[in-house]
Amino acid sequence: MNTRISVVGDAAAVLARWALGAIFIFMGMSKALHPVEFLKLVREYELTQNPWLLNSLAGMLPWFEVVCGILLLVGVAVRGSVLVLILMLVPFTLVILGRALAIHSESPIPFCAVKFNCGCGGGEVFVCRKLLENVLLTILAGWLLASRCQKFCLRHHLMV
Repeated sequence: MNTRISVVGDAAAVLARWALGAIFIFMGMSKALHPVEFLKLVREYELTQNPWLLNSLAGMLPWFEVVCGILLLVGVAVRGSVLVLILMLVPFTLVILGRALAIHSESPIPFCAVKFNCGCGGGEVFVCRKLLENVLLTILAGWLLASRCQKFCLRHHLMV
């Protein structure tokens, strides 16, 4: 019975790793292929007024997502890749929440009716849906971080 549970758990981990990798490749490429539009969206978050920081963030973030996604698909440095994704997802989710709260405070619509382009590659989204997606992606990444599954990995760890 434990063997069957292990096989199902390993299959779920592989599928989750591939799905997370594909999602981040898609999101990263949608930003990387449209850098000016992505830079404009990053500016809307008002994280900094420093042009060098804004340009660096807008230029590097999409490629971090793509590289992490590729590493997850091929199974290289899996735990490090999901850790980097978590370190990007958590603050970005909080920034989305902050922007949504600011928009909500300026308009009479319900919070979950707030809709804007968060810069994730999917165009305008309802904030509650986006927050839920990010929380689920973070949970999935956290599960993969804790997982010991090495099936279909070229090199699960970078250390020897």
